[in-house]
Amino acid sequence: QVQVVESGGGLVQAGGSLRLSCAASGRTFSSSTMGWFRQAPGKEREFVAAIIWSSDSTYYADSVKGRFTISRDNAKNTVYLQLNSLKPEDTAVYYCAASRSYSSRPYGYDYWGQGTQVTVSS
Repeated sequence: QVQVVESGGGLVQAGGSLRLSCAASGRTFSSSTMGWFRQAPGKEREFVAAIIWSSDSTYYADSVKGRFTISRDNAKNTVYLQLNSLKPEDTAVYYCAASRSYSSRPYGYDYWGQGTQVTVSS
């Protein structure tokens, strides 16, 4: 089992920044990839970014490329998502998830956190 806990969401004005954190614990060695997804009201959960624990390989959705940055601290088993130049359409619950291999699909992830709300006001 892998436990995943997100933190760092909040309310921010358009153009502002936030940093989300995702702390993983348990059998983390069984998960090679950590991903961030988001879900807005009435919409499907969508891929945001992912990172491979053992390398610096990162992946981004086109909608956030150049604005969001995913990074990891292996010693702390923590993954971060830096959100810059935020737009109202970035408003959603952001979820962190762990997977045995890279995927941009929610069903490719085995363990999920409870989510953290990000609200961007115009």
